[in-house]
Amino acid sequence: MASFDEWLVAFDQVYRSLPDIEEVACPNCAHPTLRLVFTARPGADVGYAAFWCDNCLQGIHLSRTVVPEGVEVRDASVPIGERLPAIPDYNAVD
Repeated sequence: MASFDEWLVAFDQVYRSLPDIEEVACPNCAHPTLRLVFTARPGADVGYAAFWCDNCLQGIHLSRTVVPEGVEVRDASVPIGERLPAIPDYNAVD
Protein backbone atom coordinates (compact mmCIF):
# COMPACT_ATOMS: atom_id res chain seq x y z
CA MET A 1 0.00 0.00 0.00
CA ALA A 2 1.27 3.48 -0.87
CA SER A 3 2.26 5.72 2.06
CA PHE A 4 0.52 8.95 3.04
CA ASP A 5 3.55 10.86 1.75
CA GLU A 6 3.28 9.17 -1.66
CA TRP A 7 -0.38 10.17 -1.77
CA LEU A 8 0.56 13.76 -0.91
CA VAL A 9 2.94 13.89 -3.88
CA ALA A 10 0.15 12.73 -6.22
CA PHE A 11 -2.30 15.17 -4.60
CA ASP A 12 0.14 18.03 -5.17
CA GLN A 13 0.46 17.13 -8.87
CA VAL A 14 -3.30 17.03 -9.36
CA TYR A 15 -3.97 20.10 -7.18
CA ARG A 16 -1.46 22.23 -9.13
CA SER A 17 -3.26 21.36 -12.40
CA LEU A 18 -6.69 22.54 -11.20
CA PRO A 19 -9.24 23.49 -12.41
CA ASP A 20 -8.10 21.02 -15.08
CA ILE A 21 -7.23 17.59 -13.75
CA GLU A 22 -3.86 16.27 -14.84
CA GLU A 23 -3.85 12.53 -15.45
CA VAL A 24 -1.59 11.21 -12.69
CA ALA A 25 -0.92 7.57 -11.84
CA CYS A 26 -2.30 6.29 -8.56
CA PRO A 27 0.57 5.84 -6.09
CA ASN A 28 -1.00 2.57 -4.97
CA CYS A 29 -2.07 0.75 -8.17
CA ALA A 30 -0.60 2.97 -10.94
CA HIS A 31 -3.94 3.40 -12.74
CA PRO A 32 -4.64 6.97 -13.93
CA THR A 33 -8.01 7.06 -12.17
CA LEU A 34 -7.47 9.59 -9.37
CA ARG A 35 -10.35 11.79 -8.24
CA LEU A 36 -10.29 14.96 -6.15
CA VAL A 37 -13.45 16.43 -4.62
CA PHE A 38 -13.68 19.42 -2.30
CA THR A 39 -16.35 20.03 0.35
CA ALA A 40 -16.93 23.49 1.82
CA ARG A 41 -19.61 25.88 2.99
CA PRO A 42 -20.95 28.17 0.24
CA GLY A 43 -18.61 31.09 -0.36
CA ALA A 44 -15.78 29.63 1.72
CA ASP A 45 -12.31 29.42 0.23
CA VAL A 46 -11.18 26.71 2.66
CA GLY A 47 -12.68 23.25 2.98
CA TYR A 48 -11.93 19.55 2.95
CA ALA A 49 -10.48 17.44 0.17
CA ALA A 50 -11.22 13.80 -0.61
CA PHE A 51 -8.58 12.31 -2.93
CA TRP A 52 -8.88 8.72 -4.06
CA CYS A 53 -8.39 6.21 -6.85
CA ASP A 54 -11.53 4.86 -8.53
CA ASN A 55 -9.69 1.62 -9.36
CA CYS A 56 -8.26 0.49 -5.98
CA LEU A 57 -10.39 2.71 -3.69
CA GLN A 58 -7.38 3.90 -1.68
CA GLY A 59 -6.78 7.57 -0.94
CA ILE A 60 -6.45 10.36 1.60
CA HIS A 61 -8.58 13.00 3.32
CA LEU A 62 -7.20 16.50 3.84
CA SER A 63 -8.71 19.17 6.05
CA ARG A 64 -8.27 22.94 5.95
CA THR A 65 -7.41 22.90 2.25
CA VAL A 66 -7.64 26.00 0.09
CA VAL A 67 -10.35 25.38 -2.50
CA PRO A 68 -9.13 26.63 -5.88
CA GLU A 69 -11.37 28.77 -8.06
CA GLY A 70 -13.19 27.02 -10.87
CA VAL A 71 -13.56 23.60 -9.24
CA GLU A 72 -16.80 21.87 -8.33
CA VAL A 73 -17.41 22.00 -4.58
CA ARG A 74 -19.75 19.84 -2.51
CA ASP A 75 -21.95 22.00 -0.29
CA ALA A 76 -21.12 21.28 3.38
CA SER A 77 -24.45 22.77 4.49
CA VAL A 78 -26.34 19.94 2.75
CA PRO A 79 -26.80 16.61 4.63
CA ILE A 80 -23.92 14.23 3.89
CA GLY A 81 -26.05 11.68 2.01
CA GLU A 82 -27.33 14.38 -0.36
CA ARG A 83 -24.00 16.02 -1.28
CA LEU A 84 -22.90 15.80 -4.89
CA PRO A 85 -20.70 14.67 -6.44
CA ALA A 86 -20.82 11.47 -4.44
CA ILE A 87 -17.64 10.18 -2.82
CA PRO A 88 -17.25 6.40 -2.59
CA ASP A 89 -16.40 4.59 0.62
CA TYR A 90 -12.65 4.37 0.02
CA ASN A 91 -9.87 3.28 2.37
CA ALA A 92 -8.15 6.42 3.69
CA VAL A 93 -4.41 6.01 4.23
CA ASP A 94 -3.09 7.41 7.50
